Amino acid sequence: MTLLGWREWLALPELGIPALKAKIDTGARTSALHAFTLETFYVKRKRRVRFGVHPLQRKTGLEIFCEADVIDERYVSDSGGHRERRLVIQTPIRIGEHEWPIEITLTNRDSMLFRMLLGRTALQDRFWVDPSRSYLFGRSLPRVYRRKKRRVDPAGP
Repeated sequence: MTLLGWREWLALPELGIPALKAKIDTGARTSALHAFTLETFYVKRKRRVRFGVHPLQRKTGLEIFCEADVIDERYVSDSGGHRERRLVIQTPIRIGEHEWPIEITLTNRDSMLFRMLLGRTALQDRFWVDPSRSYLFGRSLPRVYRRKKRRVDPAGP
């Protein structure tokens, strides 16, 4: 098994998110991604969602817009016990050389320190988590984000 720190940089390649800081939380069952401006629509009877992500903490100047199939809608309780109905998507996640598909709920995490929470279901017995360590797969801000403010929209301008 591979060792992770309590926080790591990861990527969501199919969503066009090259890097995102995540809190690895074995106490949370579900993974959650910060999302804003959620719009659902249908393509050939398949429900999809388009949403924006601010991939960097405390930086709203960078926006990445994503699209994904909606695989479910679930009630999720946050750490404060509040229940919220959330859309669920499935997408591959990459940490270092490791890549595998996970389910992610979409919610507004603007008030949270991390844009993503990686829950224990996503870890799938692949990793051990050392709560005393961080960024075991790299600590620095990825090159892709070292530019001025910009908006990334895979669908076009």
